[in-house]
Amino acid sequence: MAVTGLCILGATGSVGCSTLDVVARHPERFRVVALTAHRQGERLLEQCRRFRPDVAVVDSVDAAERLRAGLDAAGVPTTVWHGEAGLIQAASLPEVTAVMAAIVGAAGLLPTLSAVRAGKTVLLANKESVVMGGALFMDEVRRHGARLIPIDSEHNAIFQCLPRDFAPGLDGAGVRRLLLTASGGPFRQFPAEQLAHVTPQAACAHPNWVMGRKISVDSATLMNKGLEVIEAHWLFGLPPERIEVVVHPQSVVHSLVEYVDGSVLAQLGHPDMRTPIAHALGWPQRLDVGLPLLDLVQIGQLNFEAPDRERFPALDLAYQALRAGGGAPVVLNAANEAAVAAFLANRLPFTGIGELIGRVLAQLGGEPAGCWEAVIELDRRTRATCAAWLGGEA
Repeated sequence: MAVTGLCILGATGSVGCSTLDVVARHPERFRVVALTAHRQGERLLEQCRRFRPDVAVVDSVDAAERLRAGLDAAGVPTTVWHGEAGLIQAASLPEVTAVMAAIVGAAGLLPTLSAVRAGKTVLLANKESVVMGGALFMDEVRRHGARLIPIDSEHNAIFQCLPRDFAPGLDGAGVRRLLLTASGGPFRQFPAEQLAHVTPQAACAHPNWVMGRKISVDSATLMNKGLEVIEAHWLFGLPPERIEVVVHPQSVVHSLVEYVDGSVLAQLGHPDMRTPIAHALGWPQRLDVGLPLLDLVQIGQLNFEAPDRERFPALDLAYQALRAGGGAPVVLNAANEAAVAAFLANRLPFTGIGELIGRVLAQLGGEPAGCWEAVIELDRRTRATCAAWLGGEA
């Protein structure tokens, strides 16, 4: 069996660390070619010592010098690059077979696009690339013969429940609709009047999943599910009215596919990202990741409920952006990133996240985004507009 050369974009985040955990269990299957990190230099140094990649990429010259000194002291011959150019180059290295695209947010767009243009197998955890790029991104995938395997637990679950040879649109596969499950986040049962006073620490305390701060807040607002609806539209080719969201507090059913004959297929598993990561890394084979058996008797019951769209308006904003098309999803994503950063910095209340996104979407959502230059410029303008709304400097 050929060894997979792996580049992990965002190696020190939760998805990156889980990926390396799976890789460590199957050293005969994988060789780590490149690792990248934004801030966590010490963790990246530790990963380089263990996995000895050819290349490591950090965000700045200073970080590169520190990492290089640590690697030299440890006798590890890894080459160190820095900046966006280093990320783009690492994702397209000829020794790389598969790229785990796990950089959070719009920062992951260009490195992920580099992997696509190099025809790699892209293990897609950076949903923002698809949300921002839409048809542009999917056209690049087709043009360069890249393969996308989704990593988000919801999209990976759908992928597992579809025929292997499915075509976008899914009509040929007899699919009626997709149902994305959401945990509901830590504030699922909070009264509306309490939401304005919740803290960043509370928002980041997800009841089921271990995730980074930004995606934890997105889960709490339901924006993460909104972004996933947009991602599902592009990955599977269904219109928004055939992609639904259902709240499932136990996070055991990761998503469902309903067929026209009434059959509903679901993928179940522990709320552990190693399962979708192992599925994608091993596809079409399966890899053991050492998780315990799923004890349905102990779980006892599985509950489902409709999302509360009044308390959590971000979900409807995402549907609105998807239906509007053009640059609206770019604006949605950039405004959300800016709003979440402001909330985490205690500059915006939790309820202000959706309010800010709605204002900026109304102002800029009608802008076109028909080429990559327009996408990047609209992303920049949206962040500047958010800074102005927040009273900062554009």
